[in-house]
Amino acid sequence: MAVAAGAIAVGAGLGSSYRLLLSETSQAVGPFPYRGSAEQRVVALTFDDGPNDPHTAALAELLADKGVRATFFQVGRCIERHPHRSAELAAAGHLIGNHSYRHHAADYLRPNRFLSDLVRTQRIIADVTGTTPRYCRPPWLYRTPMLLSAMRAYGLQVVSGRFCHPLEVLQPTAHRIADGAVQRAEPGGILIFHDGFDDRGGYRGNTVEAIGMVIDRLRDDGYDFVTVDKLVGPSPVD
Repeated sequence: MAVAAGAIAVGAGLGSSYRLLLSETSQAVGPFPYRGSAEQRVVALTFDDGPNDPHTAALAELLADKGVRATFFQVGRCIERHPHRSAELAAAGHLIGNHSYRHHAADYLRPNRFLSDLVRTQRIIADVTGTTPRYCRPPWLYRTPMLLSAMRAYGLQVVSGRFCHPLEVLQPTAHRIADGAVQRAEPGGILIFHDGFDDRGGYRGNTVEAIGMVIDRLRDDGYDFVTVDKLVGPSPVD
């Protein structure tokens, strides 16, 4: 009984930690917007962990064909490998946000390292696109009061969202990804997809295929598409 009680206590503790520090919607440690206040039927499509060709290139072509602008939260190391892709996305009107330099969980154990890498990625994005990012999505949505305050001090607005499908990073079928995204869409909603994997490549073909379905189905339901700056205002500097 004691072992079982201990396991339940550990599980409850982990669950509480997840809700506080990693969940999509928790505001317990500070403002972490996962949707906008828009009453109109608009949705922001966001993509994490890129750029990662050929999948980011395929997304860019698909979004251009559909006339949709999206938001890309990009990893510094990946931008260094594909600077032309980030530059082309920005030139096409997509919004580029900061998603850390290395996307390593161990960096969170050294907040100063994480924050210095965040600043490093700010410079990389500014050099490549000509614009300093105003929006940031920390990897795995991890946040603490100190990190949120520091990001605000750098003039960054953190942005959460709703994951399009709980297993999207493992690439279930495009239809399953699309079904999950459509079910989670709401007016002013922010949907999270992935065009890469951490700070390296990875197959994302099913996500690319799903995006076309998501756009068509949501448009049929009366939705339009915006970048996150149209839903969440920039953060004031502390």
